[in-house]
Amino acid sequence: MAAQGFLLIAIFLLVLLVLARPLGSVLARLIANTPLPGTVRLEKGLWRVLGVSTQEMNWRQYLLAILSLNFFGGVLLFAMLMMQGFLPLNPQQLPGLSWDLAMNTAVSFVTNTNWQAYSGESTLSYFNQMAGLAVQNFLSAATGIAVVFALIRGFSRRSSDTLGNAWMDIVRVTLWVLLPLSLLIALFLIQQGTLQNFLPYQHFTSLEGAKGLLPMGPVASQEAIKMLGTNGGGFFNANSSHPFENPTALTNAVQMLAIFLIPAALCFAFGEAVNDRRQGRAILWAMSVIFVVCVAVVMWAELNGNPHFLKLGADSAINMEGKESRFGILQSSLFAVITTAASCGAVNAMHDSFTALGGMVPMWLMQIGEVVFGGVGSGLYGMLLFVLLAVFIAGLMIGRTPEYLGKKIDVREMKLTALAILVTPALVLLGTALAMMTEAGRAGMSNPGIHGFSEVLYAVSSAANNNGSAFAGLSANSPFWNCLLAFCMFVGRFGVIVPVLAIAGSLVSKKIQPASPGTLPTFGPLFVGLLIGTVILVGALTFIPALALGPVAEHLSSL
Repeated sequence: MAAQGFLLIAIFLLVLLVLARPLGSVLARLIANTPLPGTVRLEKGLWRVLGVSTQEMNWRQYLLAILSLNFFGGVLLFAMLMMQGFLPLNPQQLPGLSWDLAMNTAVSFVTNTNWQAYSGESTLSYFNQMAGLAVQNFLSAATGIAVVFALIRGFSRRSSDTLGNAWMDIVRVTLWVLLPLSLLIALFLIQQGTLQNFLPYQHFTSLEGAKGLLPMGPVASQEAIKMLGTNGGGFFNANSSHPFENPTALTNAVQMLAIFLIPAALCFAFGEAVNDRRQGRAILWAMSVIFVVCVAVVMWAELNGNPHFLKLGADSAINMEGKESRFGILQSSLFAVITTAASCGAVNAMHDSFTALGGMVPMWLMQIGEVVFGGVGSGLYGMLLFVLLAVFIAGLMIGRTPEYLGKKIDVREMKLTALAILVTPALVLLGTALAMMTEAGRAGMSNPGIHGFSEVLYAVSSAANNNGSAFAGLSANSPFWNCLLAFCMFVGRFGVIVPVLAIAGSLVSKKIQPASPGTLPTFGPLFVGLLIGTVILVGALTFIPALALGPVAEHLSSL
């Protein structure tokens, strides 16, 4: 079984890297503001029609464009959800959402979190699924990629004061990357059996004579961008464990590859954009090492199952509870790590049914900021923050001013880096404490013991780090939880984007210094190890006490 597990991981990474390499070259051209072949005339027409100025922006203008797009998108989505009963393409005549659920859902999809405190098939119309949620899936993904484009330009440009044009970046990413790839994935899903229609729900009678209602809808189109944009919001409540969303082993494999495709490609694009491919490969190595170790731990934990079952025999120890028999333990474990390493949140198994250690790894992957490949754009700019921190630590050890890619890292950059890294841990720990201290927070817990605390910790970690997956034992559709998690999602997204763009603006104005004999190489095994150690150290120091009260205590109690 161990050999099968490592073979599965190896094949996944091999296919991923083969697909990501050419996509990285396309993204590098967009970072360099070079139009793709055959798009020059079309883009000129688009800028005229849209009224987009092609003038480049400084970091404040870039930030204002990003914030305004997401603010107005969120307001529009909130209104659409509230007025759902009056909008078209609603064959089931579903009513509008309550104000707190509509607000939570709007913030969730604008921030690329896609936390769902509702059942999609019984709550949302086809119109809101497509024109509301799917549109925000594109825009939130394009936002993350645009932000990392700006940060990469901050490293690669020499003594400039501009970071590109946010509107052009978002349009280009959407039209030339997200839309074509989503179309290909959607067509493949339809061919494999994923639904794509506008039919009313179908009545049926089972072989036993029981009557039921079979959901329909435009599933494949949302499923494609849900995975490719690391969004994660499922058309159905069961998400990618539902056979209408994820019908075959092939669609399961494609969905896992789609989640990591753009984050991996951005690492290659980073290396090309800074004219040193070794830099991109070093970050990719660091991500891959952490990823492989985490997958191995989850597979081991789930194959061993609950220690209480060992006395029943070896076969009984295998933990298939909450897992699809179509995918089994190995693919369910791999999917769980992929979706929480990236800020996706899609699931093909119930994370709440994982063992204590098997559930702790996905939780920790979110808590470190989802920098192991991570979300589209957000994963790379999050890891680059850890790169700056690692360079700073190395500079302290050898007594030199820290620098990265020829640009000196000063006090301003380190303050902003510390702020960006500490935003989400503060939200997670304070949010969890608030939920445990209040009656409204504890009211959503179906498990009052150790596992109940893990459910709360997982939910707040998922929201603050813009993931969206959940331990299902927590009933989070209440005004308290909808407001708390919406706040965590909003600040967890834009509380990081603001300092990242400020760092980009500070770096882009600096001259690139030539390397000297005392310059720390940031591409070899030594630096990869230092980077991995920095990520683990920050995660360990921040979250070990909370994890000890939850999954660690739960594991020890089962021995």
